[in-house]
Amino acid sequence: MNVLMNAKILSVLAATLLAGTAQAADPIKIGVPVGLSGANSVVAPSVVQAAELAVEEINAEGGVLGRPLKLVVADDGSGAVGAQKAFDALVFRDEVDVLISMETSAARNAGLPIVQRGRIPYIYTSFYEGRSCSPFLYVDAWVPEQQVPPVVDYLKAEGAKTYFLIGSDYAFGRGMLDFAESYIKETGGEVVGEEYLPMDGTDWTAIISQLKSSGADALITSTAGGAPNVTLTKQLRGAGVTIPYANLAVDEGTAKSMGADAEGILISASYITGIDSDENKSFLKAMNDKFGGDLRTPNDLSVPQYEGVYLYKEAVEKAGSTDPRAVLKALGEVSFTGPRGTIEMSKQHHAPLTMYLGQVQADGSVKVVESFPNVDPGEQCPDL
Repeated sequence: MNVLMNAKILSVLAATLLAGTAQAADPIKIGVPVGLSGANSVVAPSVVQAAELAVEEINAEGGVLGRPLKLVVADDGSGAVGAQKAFDALVFRDEVDVLISMETSAARNAGLPIVQRGRIPYIYTSFYEGRSCSPFLYVDAWVPEQQVPPVVDYLKAEGAKTYFLIGSDYAFGRGMLDFAESYIKETGGEVVGEEYLPMDGTDWTAIISQLKSSGADALITSTAGGAPNVTLTKQLRGAGVTIPYANLAVDEGTAKSMGADAEGILISASYITGIDSDENKSFLKAMNDKFGGDLRTPNDLSVPQYEGVYLYKEAVEKAGSTDPRAVLKALGEVSFTGPRGTIEMSKQHHAPLTMYLGQVQADGSVKVVESFPNVDPGEQCPDL
């Protein structure tokens, strides 16, 4: 009897141990809703690549709390309807532990109620128009207070007094240009025209005609990233527009894909590939080693995605679990030093960032005109 009882006890203990080991090894699932189709399809592949590298590196070092990370990618179509489907599937069907993604503002706004219903952390890795606030949302990318002033100050110093603004007709396009208009007026300039096209619009002819007849000294645009940047810039060049042109939405990878059309464009970014740091050089080498000829140019949308995965790792390790409440508290307290320097989402769920004013060169590279260390995001979510 004792032998049988001992055997049964050992069997139960072994089964319990095996179950515990299996449970400990269950992957931590990172949901990545992103615009693989639609306006963001130009840049989304680079975002996915950056997330894949981060997950591979972390898993090679033993994962997080002894568990591997696993990416679950869903196409949000770059818009609100697709985002609702993608967020719902990731949160309630796939039961991901966190969402980390770059998206259009329309997609983000549509997805946030689902995040709040699911009560899971959401790290937003896209530059945007600012003031999107939720206890579940953290942002590691720039807002207008960090990005717009370097552009307007430079154009003013170059002699610009009048400006024409062109944007995509949605939250990001209008939000960015609203801030730009306020800052232009605050610094003594004048906006002589402001026009918008729907987010999926492709024919800028009428707006470009208004720009040319306005007599503006400079042009500032804010479109829905990716494809609209390409179509607008191509048509501007085709129409012979030569006034100074600053684009508040173009990333380095998209600029490179434009070829000669992008030459001379002014950008303001928290990341460019030419950052001279050991962390950035190591990151670029790792990306090249992993993706080779398939590598999409790392940029100001993909690098925050890479760092977002690491920030989540740091938060889980600080919390000691993937419990959403503990992780959400930790996200505002941890930091990660990566390609852009040290990133900490400690300012009302946003991050102070070093910003770079750059100009696109003939080969698609970006020449740094000036840098601005540790720029504060300003008042974003004072109630959090």
